[in-house]
Amino acid sequence: MNTMKNNIKIICCLLLLSIIFLLAACSNSQDNNDSSTNDATEEQDPADGENQAEDDTTTDDSAADPDENEANDNQNEETDSSDDESSEEEENEDNNTLSGYSSEEIEYARVWLQLGPNQDIDELYVEHIPAGTPLDPNDEDNDVSYPEDVIQVSGSRIADGMITYSGNGDGTINVYDIPYGNRWYGGMPRPDDIDLEDVKEDMREMLENPESIYIEPGEDEAIINIIEKMYIIE
Repeated sequence: MNTMKNNIKIICCLLLLSIIFLLAACSNSQDNNDSSTNDATEEQDPADGENQAEDDTTTDDSAADPDENEANDNQNEETDSSDDESSEEEENEDNNTLSGYSSEEIEYARVWLQLGPNQDIDELYVEHIPAGTPLDPNDEDNDVSYPEDVIQVSGSRIADGMITYSGNGDGTINVYDIPYGNRWYGGMPRPDDIDLEDVKEDMREMLENPESIYIEPGEDEAIINIIEKMYIIE
């Protein structure tokens, strides 16, 4: 009986040992699998290597070659220089359009283009009036005279009108309200019923308060058209 009990104990011990060995073997197998998984994860994916290579290539391509950059800069500078030269050439062409005329002729034409009552004129007369000249040369009793040199530009007809002015040298002129041909009374002598002193007072006030006007440059073609009709009285 004791012998049987001993045999049973031995068998149980052997079974227990077998179970322990099986559990140990399973644990080692699981550890090996986990280790293999980790190694595979840490191993670089070939696709990642290709992406890295592409990034490096892109970086290399984006880094411009110094010589190529300098060539592009020079080309841009040449383009800008060409644009500047074209603008200067166009400006010079505009200036050359009037280069055959004097600055005085251009001034007279510009004044008439801006202030002339009638632009459709046949002729334009220009006369320089020196300081001290009487406003009404037809009235010997009237000694009111211009305090400065003035210029009179007028058409060939009364309807064309007349402009009497002096230049200020800054693009503006002083305009005096003088009737066409200095005809204060329509070309007739001063009527007896008009007081001379009143006339003088009005003329002095006119001379002391000219209208200051800025003269626009105007179109070259229109200026030339007026100059071609111009007669300067010496």
